[in-house]
Amino acid sequence: MAGPLAHLTVLDLSRVLAGPWCTQFLADLGASVIKIEKPGTGDDTRAWGPPWLKDEAGRDTSEAAYYLACNRGKRSAAVDFTQPEGQAIVRELAVQADIVVENFRVGGLAKYGLDYANLAAINTRLVYCSITGFGQTGPYADRAGYDFIIQGMGGFMSVTGERDDLPGGGPQKAGVAIADLMTGMYASSAILAAIAQREISGQGQYIDTSLLDTTVAMMAVMNMNYLVSGKPPGRAGNAHHNIVPYQVFACADGHLILAVGNDGQFAKFCEIAGVPGFAADPRFATNASRVAHRGQLVPLVAGVLRERTQRAWLDALEPAGIPCGPINRIDQVFADPQVVARDLRVDLPHPLAGSVPQVGNPVRFSATPVRYEAAPPLLGQHTAEILRERLGFADPAIDELARRGVVGIR
Repeated sequence: MAGPLAHLTVLDLSRVLAGPWCTQFLADLGASVIKIEKPGTGDDTRAWGPPWLKDEAGRDTSEAAYYLACNRGKRSAAVDFTQPEGQAIVRELAVQADIVVENFRVGGLAKYGLDYANLAAINTRLVYCSITGFGQTGPYADRAGYDFIIQGMGGFMSVTGERDDLPGGGPQKAGVAIADLMTGMYASSAILAAIAQREISGQGQYIDTSLLDTTVAMMAVMNMNYLVSGKPPGRAGNAHHNIVPYQVFACADGHLILAVGNDGQFAKFCEIAGVPGFAADPRFATNASRVAHRGQLVPLVAGVLRERTQRAWLDALEPAGIPCGPINRIDQVFADPQVVARDLRVDLPHPLAGSVPQVGNPVRFSATPVRYEAAPPLLGQHTAEILRERLGFADPAIDELARRGVVGIR
């Protein structure tokens, strides 16, 4: 069956990560996504290698892994909208679109007539989503926003990393661009909410999303810890601010995540570990008391866990319902039987490499399953096709536009 968004067309004017992550999600759900790129260079991330996708002979292609991570299921039209004819093409595509996603700096598209006011005037049903670093208003609105900087400004790095008083302590960013990725997901949710509202009102609307707003919002429990107590939380390394024991511990041959979430689990853990007296100790009997006496309990638990191998602990704790797990490298992740069973690796046909690996969408639908129909497109791979099918251009006209650099075709 067609995906749940197969009736929608997305005009994707975004690049790098937050916007493309949003539009890839919409493409996975069946939307027709037209990615507008600059002729000759395209999305910045096309050049963000190595690593590069390799062809069947093992040679590097021009496709960077970074770009391949967030552009599946789209069609690429290379259009130079700094030129009037390019602007006209994008506007004509916007007339037919349901959704526009862009992540230019505030006001950056107005000079081309591609801002919300201009496009909504020719398509009142348009849902237009802008993604910026700091939002459309406020004293920082004109600043460019980058994930790393936003992780610092939004408080994320103040609670991420080892404790300041321990070796290696200090600010630490996430291993992935968490602000970009979360903003893309918030944006996709907002877009779908606006589409649902359009079913009632018949009118589209404008959506203002930003990396800073998203990062502040996603601090979740850390925000409330501060707002309730008046004390900003600090870095706790791999420990938890509110639950003990809930952190990484060294085993005899590696490391283990132990995530004891309640008093019953702690008592059961102590029984399996051969230290039932820990659970009977008034300092450790309840989570509140364990948090208060973290400094006394954690070394005791650490000493116990070092006595057995990681595998021995997993085999003992998992059947008893004690939350625990290993710390896998990415290669181990994709070899994990649960990940394999859930089909989280997908391979799609690719014109340069034969096939390209992808990571499957984590959302499962019972009636309209996600379908993976196209690899991340080559730059301008679909320009001629889109101009012919969507706008009725004849081949000689397309060739002339390409000759003058208005469009790029393959």
